[in-house]
Amino acid sequence: MPIHPAASSSNVPALASATPVAVIGAGTMGSGIALVAARAGHPVLLHDAAPEAIRRGLDSVARLLDGQVKRGRLTAAERDAQLSRISPASDLDAIAPAGLVVEAIVEDLDVKAGLFGRIAALVGAETILATNTSSLSVTALAARLPHPGRVVGMHFFNPAPALPLVEVVSGALTRPEIAAAVAATARAWGKVAVHCRSTPGFIVNRVARPFYGEALRLLGEGAADAATLDAVLRETGGFRMGAFELMDLIGHDVNFAVTRSVYDAFFQDPRYRPSLVQKELVDAGLLGRKSGRGFFDYAKGTEKPAPAEAPPGPRPARIAVAGDLGPASVLADLARGAGIAVDTGPGPGVIRLEAGIVALTDGRMAAEWAAAEGMPAALFDLALDYAAAPRMAVAGSDPAVRVAAAGLFQALGKAVSVLDDPPGLAVMRTVAMLANEAADAVQQRIASAADIDVSMVKGVNYPRGPLAWADDIGLHRLATVIANLGRFYGEDRYRVAPLLRRMALAGRRFHGEGA
Repeated sequence: MPIHPAASSSNVPALASATPVAVIGAGTMGSGIALVAARAGHPVLLHDAAPEAIRRGLDSVARLLDGQVKRGRLTAAERDAQLSRISPASDLDAIAPAGLVVEAIVEDLDVKAGLFGRIAALVGAETILATNTSSLSVTALAARLPHPGRVVGMHFFNPAPALPLVEVVSGALTRPEIAAAVAATARAWGKVAVHCRSTPGFIVNRVARPFYGEALRLLGEGAADAATLDAVLRETGGFRMGAFELMDLIGHDVNFAVTRSVYDAFFQDPRYRPSLVQKELVDAGLLGRKSGRGFFDYAKGTEKPAPAEAPPGPRPARIAVAGDLGPASVLADLARGAGIAVDTGPGPGVIRLEAGIVALTDGRMAAEWAAAEGMPAALFDLALDYAAAPRMAVAGSDPAVRVAAAGLFQALGKAVSVLDDPPGLAVMRTVAMLANEAADAVQQRIASAADIDVSMVKGVNYPRGPLAWADDIGLHRLATVIANLGRFYGEDRYRVAPLLRRMALAGRRFHGEGA
């Protein structure tokens, strides 16, 4: 049984470059898609209900190409050839010759269905109708149209000419060969095409929800301020941007609306519950960069707040590594390299200091660790690369061991940010929940593990695919983190995906040996 509907039709060829492509909607996304198709050699018909929008769209394409000529990335002849392939289509009737129609209009199912209904009467029965929707049901859209098997999602990411990912979305009625042809065409256009079934948020907007949701919860619980949490996600977790600066860039109205859409589409599943912290920003009109203020102030001359850093702590002369530190095992070598004596022996996977124990978070609070071990405890966060990470987050209920943990990581050359003992800290709980969401999508046959990981790297610049990352951390470790979060909060939001639990128990991986 194929994991996605187009898997059995991988030999379907791309549309020939002579095939006319119509793009409906000449805004930023639509004009960008038009340029992508024109670059690949297609004659492109660009339509918008507002004629002045077509002119603005063509002007924006021309400015983009002019900039590439100035930077030496295109010749003037190449620019002129690409521009010449895009023709304004003031009347919708002009798109009749198109073999592929891509709509990029307002995110409203009724409006999109009405548009495609008109288009269906103009084009041939085999013309592919593709929607660039980021969240609406492809199944629901296709069901309203004649020949619903030719309706498919073709979700580009903004800016379309630059970002490589295209989600090819099959509704329940989409013919496999149509999805395969669109995927092959996207690849011919220089894109990375991934297949998925129509589901709320598709791949990226679904799997990414915990990146925002966990950061918002940590902020709301007072674990740290936004600048500090962002610094930990970037400098410890390796993410390109922190969650708060990214939400400010996207716009809180947009990000909050996507979260609400996914939450409602999943019948209020608590995994996707929107945040009151973000709602307050939206209600106040503090939408981020575009309004001049969100979590951060973007007024001219305003400096971004610095992350909180722990003062210098004592440098340990000797540490004892008791047991396997798992993904943090390199810390022993780093300590030796820093001139710290390291003793090794059996134990529960902790570092023993004079002030107490220091351990990688497992989803419990440091206070819970201390109670279980009968001694003061401090916890540290997951890092993408412990050797390269310039920052480490730590938490501890006892001041002495917290200061000692900070001193250890400072001796390894890292800035240290102290969090207020949240379960799972910041990076670990975020990665665990991303992987959990991805595992659920694999189990539900929304997409393959490989396509999910490619999507999160190519679509939103994650440093690793969440399932490949989970493999290296250890599925049993991640399942334990999520289960401990669930016990702490008592919420169904933190439930271990059945596939993740099953694979952890079986010692399997999502990729590679044992997959």
